[in-house]
Amino acid sequence: MVNRVMEDKKQVFEADEDAYGGMNVHIKESMESIQFIAMLRTSISQWTNQGKKGVWIKLPIEHANLVNDAVKEGFWYHHAEATYLMLVYWIPQTPHTIPANASHRVGIGALVINDNGEVLVVQEKNGTFKGTGVWKLLTGVVDEGEDICDAAVREVHEEAGITAEFVELLAFRQSHKSFFGKSDLFFVCMLKPLSYKIQKQDSEIQDAQWMPLEEYAAQPFVKKHEMFNKIAEICLAKKDNKYNGFSKVLMTSAFSAKSNYLYFQPKSRIEAVKLYEF
Repeated sequence: MVNRVMEDKKQVFEADEDAYGGMNVHIKESMESIQFIAMLRTSISQWTNQGKKGVWIKLPIEHANLVNDAVKEGFWYHHAEATYLMLVYWIPQTPHTIPANASHRVGIGALVINDNGEVLVVQEKNGTFKGTGVWKLLTGVVDEGEDICDAAVREVHEEAGITAEFVELLAFRQSHKSFFGKSDLFFVCMLKPLSYKIQKQDSEIQDAQWMPLEEYAAQPFVKKHEMFNKIAEICLAKKDNKYNGFSKVLMTSAFSAKSNYLYFQPKSRIEAVKLYEF
């Protein structure tokens, strides 16, 4: 009897339980389909009797041979990254409450203004603006685990060789059905340059320069398109100290001791200066 219990235990996948009654399975070793299916069925049976709900299998790319077997057992794709595929299964005979995969991609636009009232602009070698002659703000995508403010600083340095520091978040835009059908969040950030000599990224940038902000805003392309024109108006208002953006402050939350940035609009210019110094 003891041997049978130990044998059954070996047939159940090693898994961690999450806060919502779900089981997170760890596939660490290579196995044949017959063994994988047998262990999967035994595990599901046990977790069903225990009242568990969702089952997550993080399948490393080296075990991709097991994908078809999991799908045949009722699992479906949740999301994929470069080195793994996440599969999920719902045990209860009720509509599932599995959260959807990440729905948004996050991008930034960098308004970098020097003491002469000039803005850092570029012409791109690729993409929508290729060959148009339009001068645009530097833009880029926020990396996983990267803060918006840090992404803006990084993109400016990568594309133009300019060292800068984050000042404020000026505005943001949400759009839908964008990159691979995902929604898109785009944050316009104001940065202060700490260096001024441009060293453009040759692989992506055709040209780069410091341009009077008024000249940038007066471009026919900017004037023609409502969103670009409004962003330009905000930038001009900020230059004239007639617009307050959102400052960043590191804070902890009720869910983690790790500090995260909260972006908010100070009540006064004095408070804004204190936050900036902080």
